[in-house]
Amino acid sequence: MMDKAERCRQLTDKLSDRHILQKEEYLFLIENKDLCSEYLYKKARETTDRIYGKDIYIRGLIEFSSYCRNDCLYCGLRRSNHKAERYRLSEDQILSCTDTGYELGFRTFVLQGGEDPWYTDARMESIVRNIKQKHPDCAVTLSLGERSEESYKRLKEAGADRYLLRHETACREHYEKLHPPEMDFENRMKCLRKLKELGYQTGAGFMVGSPFQTEENLAEELLFLKELNPHMCGIGPFIPHKDTPFGDREAGTLSMTLFMLGLIRLTLPKVLLPATTALGTIDPRGRELGIMAGANVLMPNLSPGDVRKKYLLYDNKICTGDEAAQCIECLKKRMEKTGCRIVTDRGDSKGGNENDQI
Repeated sequence: MMDKAERCRQLTDKLSDRHILQKEEYLFLIENKDLCSEYLYKKARETTDRIYGKDIYIRGLIEFSSYCRNDCLYCGLRRSNHKAERYRLSEDQILSCTDTGYELGFRTFVLQGGEDPWYTDARMESIVRNIKQKHPDCAVTLSLGERSEESYKRLKEAGADRYLLRHETACREHYEKLHPPEMDFENRMKCLRKLKELGYQTGAGFMVGSPFQTEENLAEELLFLKELNPHMCGIGPFIPHKDTPFGDREAGTLSMTLFMLGLIRLTLPKVLLPATTALGTIDPRGRELGIMAGANVLMPNLSPGDVRKKYLLYDNKICTGDEAAQCIECLKKRMEKTGCRIVTDRGDSKGGNENDQI
């Protein structure tokens, strides 16, 4: 009888060749990850190198609002957290961040905030248009949460190129345990599919190790991502925030997050896959390890220094040092130690189309 380690290796080879497994096969790998993690990372990095080379793309992250209308049970920005420090950046402040980022070599800007109704379609259209007018060679990525189809259309027509909307979990039952009753799982999924239909380079993503998550849920995530076929996928470990209902829960682990990065890379070979700030928060070398597991995107922070500590989705977020965009040279040296190199271009996705196969 084949031992578990050999079975894991065979399934990893199968995934590397076919880019899809059955749910029970994904689950077997997840349940036995310690037997094949190094082999998985090797295959994932080889896949990344084959498609993207040693290039690591950088995105300038601008966290422009800490207000949010939602009350997600895991998030430090939830509307019920009265201890959260709230702020909004003006259009001039946002444009100043992009000007700084452009001088530093960034050619993609990610505008991320809570679901803040103050940023109407008209305000966001003006911000996007002015960024594109000043920096026409740059891509603009929005991460504004759930909006109407009309809103998504208007922002696309204003010049937005990409949209990140983390689904957080592909399981309706699990979703309902993480969110208040007024938030609808089906609407989240509808928004993701509508963004793709409208021509955005679309990003999804989920937390690893969130409360009530099972290993079966993680296997289901991979099947959902294969079906959705996003251009980008942002995952990171769940990290609790002390002022939320999940403040006393255990954080997700580095090892499981890295393993899921590797599985995603082999399932969606062309996907843009960030090594997130959350990875760097739970381990000082988290982002380097993420790169070695198949990630190829970093998102240093371009937000004004006086607000970085206020945008706290979770506790102990790293807010000074190499994650700041101004320390891009430090990041370059760190990435060079992994054998990769940071490049300063838009870093467009090479995948995400329904008929895109390798």
